[in-house]
Amino acid sequence: MTGNELSHDETIELLNRLASQSLSLWDIPEESNARLINVSENATYLVEASDGFKSVLRVHREDYHTRNAIGCEHAWSRALNKESDVRTPGILPGRDGSTIQTSSIEELRSERHLVMFEFVEGEEPEQDGDLVPSFEELGEIAARTHNHSVSWRRPDNFERLIWDLNTVFGPNATWHDWRDAPNMTNTIQSVLEETQVVVSERLQRYGKDTERFGLIHADMRLANLLVSEGATRLIDFDDCGLGWFMYDFAAGISFMEDDLQVPALKEAWVRGYRKARQLSDDDETEIDTFIMLRRLALLAWIGSHIEVDTAKELAPTFAPVTRDLAEKFLKKMS
Repeated sequence: MTGNELSHDETIELLNRLASQSLSLWDIPEESNARLINVSENATYLVEASDGFKSVLRVHREDYHTRNAIGCEHAWSRALNKESDVRTPGILPGRDGSTIQTSSIEELRSERHLVMFEFVEGEEPEQDGDLVPSFEELGEIAARTHNHSVSWRRPDNFERLIWDLNTVFGPNATWHDWRDAPNMTNTIQSVLEETQVVVSERLQRYGKDTERFGLIHADMRLANLLVSEGATRLIDFDDCGLGWFMYDFAAGISFMEDDLQVPALKEAWVRGYRKARQLSDDDETEIDTFIMLRRLALLAWIGSHIEVDTAKELAPTFAPVTRDLAEKFLKKMS
């Protein structure tokens, strides 16, 4: 860190100020306050007022999404809510009618985009114990989003992230180079280099047919489902973009790829998926390849987001566990 750069804590303090001063951009109760509840790519705040008003404010990370790309996220989320059986949270427009607001404070080096979502009552599915029923529902929801993805006519200026071999492994990878992850050793790197080659070869053969590759959520974990009175909503489309449909299962088990439940969760997800959409044997077979693709992407994410609490917590063991997973993958695919 140079003398002109802010520490993570200093940046969060400034984002807290930015969030608070920006609430006036929306027509919400004047005494509303914003409380930080999560930091990952973005800073997320719970907005509350004494009259019971609640909403969720997202302060976007700098240089991650353009204003147009955020608008495309909103377009798909709204279309899903209107045209499919997938429920998504509403987006609250600002006083100027736009769902995207832009604000700045002097100490931050760049302005930030902000979005306010309706607060949805509910809880994420229980992640302790038997996850099979939840993953079966997750698979069905994924299939319904993919059905809509194939049929939806995107805006002419459509712009979103791309999740493919180039953006995971290429020189300008979205989350940077997995080789720069903490606790990377020559032995681990050697195994993962071989794994990258196998993953790349398999996915190049698998291809990007429109029935396999399209607009996906790309972060469809249980943490991004909210259940209330039997109804489930899919939230947080911040990473949505163009990718392989089966990548959505791999994203669904992010950070728990070594859990002993994963084979049963995959079976449940596939079972749920087939309730709403056809899934070929080739698609099912390649899910293990997508798990490794995602795991290597997450390894890069940890290296480039080491200031985030989740990355700090996982950093000590993530590279060696990734090597263990890779060795099992290579043996299975040989």
